[in-house]
Amino acid sequence: MSTAQDAMTKARAGVRLGEAQALSLADTGDLRPLLTAAEELTLEGHGRTVSYSRKVFIPLTQLCRDVCHYCTFAKAPRSLRAAYLTPDEVLEIARAGAAAGCKEALFTLGDKPELRYSAARRALAELGYGSTLEYVAAVARRVFEETGLLPHLNPGVMTREDLARLRTVSVSMGLMLETGAERLSQRGGPHWGSPDKLPARRLETLEWAGEQRIPFTTGLLIGIGETRRERIEALLALRALHERHGHLQEIILQNFRAKPGTRMSTAPEPPLEEHLWTIAVARLVMGPRFSIQAPPNLQPGALVPLVRAGVNDWGGVSPVTPDHVNPEAPWPHLAALAAETQAADRELVERLGIAPPYARSAGDWVDASLLTAVRRAADSRGLARSDPWHAGMGHAVPAAAPEWIRAGVAAPGAPGCRSGLSRGIARALARAARGAALEESDVEGLFYAAGRDLHELLRVADLLREDAVGDEVSYVVNRNINYTNICTYRCGFCAFSKGRSSRDLRGPAYRIDPDEIAQRTLEAHAAGATEVCLQGGIHPSYTGDTYLGIVAAVKAAVPGMHVHAFSPLEITHGARTLGLSLHDYLRRLQQAGLATLPGTAAEILDDEVRVLICPDKLRTAEWAEVMRTAHAVGLRSTATMMFGHVEEPRHWARHLLLIRSIQERSGGFTEFVPLPFVHMEAPMWRKGLARSGASFREALLVHAVARLVLHPLVPNVQTSWVKMGPEGAALALQAGANDLGGTLMNESITRAAGGINGQILDAEHIEVLAQSVGRPVFQRTTLYQRVRTSAAVPLIAIAQ
Repeated sequence: MSTAQDAMTKARAGVRLGEAQALSLADTGDLRPLLTAAEELTLEGHGRTVSYSRKVFIPLTQLCRDVCHYCTFAKAPRSLRAAYLTPDEVLEIARAGAAAGCKEALFTLGDKPELRYSAARRALAELGYGSTLEYVAAVARRVFEETGLLPHLNPGVMTREDLARLRTVSVSMGLMLETGAERLSQRGGPHWGSPDKLPARRLETLEWAGEQRIPFTTGLLIGIGETRRERIEALLALRALHERHGHLQEIILQNFRAKPGTRMSTAPEPPLEEHLWTIAVARLVMGPRFSIQAPPNLQPGALVPLVRAGVNDWGGVSPVTPDHVNPEAPWPHLAALAAETQAADRELVERLGIAPPYARSAGDWVDASLLTAVRRAADSRGLARSDPWHAGMGHAVPAAAPEWIRAGVAAPGAPGCRSGLSRGIARALARAARGAALEESDVEGLFYAAGRDLHELLRVADLLREDAVGDEVSYVVNRNINYTNICTYRCGFCAFSKGRSSRDLRGPAYRIDPDEIAQRTLEAHAAGATEVCLQGGIHPSYTGDTYLGIVAAVKAAVPGMHVHAFSPLEITHGARTLGLSLHDYLRRLQQAGLATLPGTAAEILDDEVRVLICPDKLRTAEWAEVMRTAHAVGLRSTATMMFGHVEEPRHWARHLLLIRSIQERSGGFTEFVPLPFVHMEAPMWRKGLARSGASFREALLVHAVARLVLHPLVPNVQTSWVKMGPEGAALALQAGANDLGGTLMNESITRAAGGINGQILDAEHIEVLAQSVGRPVFQRTTLYQRVRTSAAVPLIAIAQ
């Protein structure tokens, strides 16, 4: 026979508990080992974050055909001013929520009141609707279209047809199971007289929701007469549903509150220990990654133990409307909720009305009419965007960002050894500090770091930067020459190229001839540049000879100029058009004067992503083969990653690990350059197919994690001042980056995408930027050799 201790041991080891093992937890005596196991699993699955949704609560109707004996939400028609809120009243509430920064519109209502009350039928007829659910669908659509709030619907038991209709107007729905005990619907039970509270009927609705791939919230109401065993049986039933369909986005574990004026007003409320036991058991039964919620307003002053027991989500909290279901229990102010969450050593993070895993894969779960809104509201983790910063836009960095750096500096010690770190984060930081390769899951986990884990990650990244290259900040004086923006490829992220699909994007099509390239090279040399960086679209008339001619034009104009040119896509195109192998074509370019390659066209080196954003472009293996071949012939290169569009942190992990793998064999990468997606004019963003670029938190993390993953093989991590802005670049220099890239006369690709951070940052301003974080600065060559200069050469922006 299984014992509770056996079940806890298996759960901590990652073993799915069988029915007998789960039921054995009903006999738990001492709560301490159960709570310890639950907290370990929660940290494993959710790290040091607890989420909430900033919502507005819309009680569309408080009429209900059910008569739950603990409920004060449902009322008789004589107690209400009107049977339903009008559309104008709904929109007034929604607009107030939107103005207060809410992102979710929670519609809560009684179950099909028209089946019981003639007043409900008359009111619906006056509104022009045949049923409550028909009215819900109409007003939810209006709220979304007129306020932008994402609807979450709690309309009660539904048919398959009801679910299909409401799926088109909501990002998620909810139906509390409450209990799996049929006996509680018998005479004398809390659900007597409530036909929609029969567990079988509610489980049927949950099943149908799973069949239609609707993200669904459910939960248990504990303390209404059920036993511990019955709670576990209900959890097992919900787990079975979720294992069949994967659609349960969270389970709410709500403690019963006795309310005056109800038949259960004198019923005993469950003690806190019983609530903690239920949460911890749910964590062990449902597993580490499942989302478990407890309403924070129903256990005031006890949020820390709730977190310790396994809670990772507080649910919806409204700064505008009361909890109409529990009006005696006001929502905590968000500042107080954040403080109590921090007291549990967690960071409060905002999510949407659709839980993070479902927001990340919204295309599989959300109706097409709502997809764009979900994508634009979410970050890479599926949480709500944490800040209004966007790459290339000149926005100020979030006010909290400098504190992330300071908090890490204030906690000295060996990398990853700071007390209280999450186990996975500590392990990954310690391995990175030793220069060891990390596992994909470890790298992915670093991108979810929060609180002290985040602070320590940034600190360790900066320590490894110091260990690899010292304190000096480097930069190169260069000029960008984008020789054509005409391109036969259809990359969804690119606003630079001109073709049939991009006539409405910025600027006309152009093609620069060799004489003009030579002239720009002369101008760059006169302005002190040591490098010209040449890239462009794949023009339909270009061949491998075109690229050879471009190199020749530069070298003829300024023989000593370093030619940093041609992405792996251009190299592949040139070789194919001449019928040459990559090796032979790269040799010819090298002999003509090509010195290094930019590691662009990488975007995300994972074909799951590339098929979405650049389906006709190089595959991951082809990009890698160009780089391996270039390194083999003696041409070094950079490596880049363009992030913040459709990919997830697991793709970032794969990208970085591939760069490390190539570097282990070739040693040819000089630097890694994170490039946050500039979304404003990108075709795929304009079509609603991408997120709105990386948040600042994500942009800073990618710099830091790149340092950790690539250490010590790739010594230099560059921050793009064009994308990050000077203020953002300064923070990146304190989170693992050591290089500010080029002065970039005539940077045009970011500007074509809508960026406004400028086309040039002269040497004097670069030095001021580095010195603002207390670091010395030096001018380098493309290959990181020191350039001896008597004084900074002033640069001018040359019109293109």
